Amino acid sequence: MKPTGRNGLTMALPMRRIRAWLFVVAALLCGLPAAGADRDMDVALRMAAERNDAAAFQALLARGADVNARDAQQDSAFLIAARNGHAALVQAALAAGADLKSLNRYGSTALMGPAYRGHVDTVRVLPGTAMDVHHVNHLGWTALLEAIVLGSDSPAHREIVRLLVAGGSDVNARDREGVSALQHARRRGQADVVRMLQAAGAR
Repeated sequence: MKPTGRNGLTMALPMRRIRAWLFVVAALLCGLPAAGADRDMDVALRMAAERNDAAAFQALLARGADVNARDAQQDSAFLIAARNGHAALVQAALAAGADLKSLNRYGSTALMGPAYRGHVDTVRVLPGTAMDVHHVNHLGWTALLEAIVLGSDSPAHREIVRLLVAGGSDVNARDREGVSALQHARRRGQADVVRMLQAAGAR
């Protein structure tokens, strides 16, 4: 009998993880891809991205795991690695053909998560690609707006704003209410950010 209800869900989640781990072991030790096993391989890749396991990530890519395969939440290994600030995995994902136009369930690019979370090393990598730094997500924000609105006025976030501006972000971008990046920075008392934006021509 299949487990049902809350207890069944509790049992099903660990079983899925166990299956993914068993596939990793089989792939690494045997190198024998099984028919229909791509899904497990892709799940394992996303798990490796989440925990920043570079060795497993590279090994799974070598076995053919898809860096752009999505889960039920519309996250790929590439998006997960970027959001969590795992810069080395982001570079590996880019080398493996990561989709620079991919969006998560909020309509955000891989640049947006690290921008507001303060992951400087990851933000250093992405603006140098063909990723659209002007992209507007479902909340009406660009990466620059997210870094200002959701970030703290920390050295990391100030450096991220600097990188985004240097990477060509629109310093006059406005949110859905018509509030500009400069206005948001002023409201939050981000004096250094205000100076950076003004020096770049923000109004």
